[in-house]
Amino acid sequence: MTDIDGLCEGRLFDTGSRFEHRDSFDEFDSVFVVDDSVLTGGQMSETRERVAEHDFPFDTTFGAVYISSRGHRYVDYWSETVSSPRIFEWNILHHTRLTDFCVDIDGVLCRDPTPEENDDGRNYREFLRTVEPNVTPKRPIGWLVTSRLEKYRPETERWLDKHGIEYDTLVMMDLPDMETRQKRGNYGQYKADAYDSADADLFIESNPSQAAEICRKTNRPVFCYDTNEMLNPSIVGRSRRSVTEGVSNIKQEPVMFPARAAYHLSSRCYHWVLRSRKSENG
Repeated sequence: MTDIDGLCEGRLFDTGSRFEHRDSFDEFDSVFVVDDSVLTGGQMSETRERVAEHDFPFDTTFGAVYISSRGHRYVDYWSETVSSPRIFEWNILHHTRLTDFCVDIDGVLCRDPTPEENDDGRNYREFLRTVEPNVTPKRPIGWLVTSRLEKYRPETERWLDKHGIEYDTLVMMDLPDMETRQKRGNYGQYKADAYDSADADLFIESNPSQAAEICRKTNRPVFCYDTNEMLNPSIVGRSRRSVTEGVSNIKQEPVMFPARAAYHLSSRCYHWVLRSRKSENG
């Protein structure tokens, strides 16, 4: 195994005596160049051009785990065609679609407060002021949806500004104190309502039980940050929401909606057939 620089320089990754530095790859008959994903094909095209500049003594093929609907033009093999917009776990908090997401704060952007810090008083305000961020998204967030109380909005806004976290809307619980919030205990329902009201495309939640409740109540996808798991609605729930949204889309675009649906279906069939043929020929 090696990277493109190593391939061009005649060396493999050093992982023990079996893979020591080599001055040539004469003993190899073929090399497979693989990337995690191909979207526009720019990086893969650049890689192919670079490999073509060398007179290698082996056959070279190219592949990717995930490709876009036009990605087959740039690779010989792939695992799955994933249409845009698409999200991977390594870029979910830096994605261009982050403006269409609801994102939790505690447990995602920063750690949760300890029991000692969570006193609804001086210790908690100190936590809000000094806690270090887990991640600083590179894109603006559409909706920050947190169970923090409305009275802590100033501290929360200052912390977000301090760490350069951009957002459009900050949704906080409008309750007088932590005791009232704990008695109600409706965190999942509160966040599900915010998700529906925002009409966002995804909710990123830290708490597994709340993530499951949000998904169940909204019939929309939820990414659980704590377990690194994408939760999708049940078939029944997804179908119910699809029918509702489909009827709404038809009413809004009675001519274009059927045409777009037909194009999407034909595109998926085309790429399934193409991949099957390549697999048979390979």
